[in-house]
Amino acid sequence: MSNQSSLYRRISRRETHSPRSTLAIVVAVIAIVACVLVGTEIVLALASQPPLLASPRSAADFLVDVPGYPVATVIGVGAIVALLGLALVIPALAPGRTARHELLTERSAAIVDNEVIASALARHAARAGNVDPDSVRVSVSHREAVVRVTPTSGLPVDGASVVAAVDEQLHGYSLRRSIRSKIIVAESGKVGA
Repeated sequence: MSNQSSLYRRISRRETHSPRSTLAIVVAVIAIVACVLVGTEIVLALASQPPLLASPRSAADFLVDVPGYPVATVIGVGAIVALLGLALVIPALAPGRTARHELLTERSAAIVDNEVIASALARHAARAGNVDPDSVRVSVSHREAVVRVTPTSGLPVDGASVVAAVDEQLHGYSLRRSIRSKIIVAESGKVGA
C-alpha cells in the first residue's frame, strides 16, 4: 500500500505544480542562438570574411573599453542584466502551482480545479443567501475562497447562513490543504429578475 500512496503523492504533485519547462526551453533557445552566432562570427573571422554583427576582435575591444564608458551607462546596463538574472531566479525558486487542489483520499489521487470549487461554492452560497446564482461571484486561490454576494434590492441577505454554507462545503471537500473563506455581502442590491 505504501508504493501506491507514494505513487499517488507523485501524481498529485505533478498535477498541482506547474513545470518550468517553458522557461527552460526559452533560455536554452536563447543560449543556442547566442552560441551559434558567436561560432559563426569566429568562423567568418578565420575565413577573413566580413562579420554578421561584430567581429570577435571588435567585441573583445568593446569589453576592454568598458571602464572608459560613462558610469551611468555601465550602471544602467548592469541593472538590466541584474533584472534579467532576477527574472530567471525568481521562477526557479518560487513554487509553481496550478489552479488545483488535492483531495484527501486513501484509494486514489484526486485533484479538483479551483473553478469547480468556486462553482459549487457559488451555488451553495446563492441557495443559503436566497439570491439568484448570477448574484454570487467566487474566486478560489491556494489559501482562500472569496465569495461576493450581491443581494436582490429590498431583500436582505443573511450573511451568517452564507458563511455557514460555504464553510460546511469547504470542510466537506476534505482538501489536503484547507482553504479559508471570506464572505463579502454588497451594501447595495441589484434589481431582481
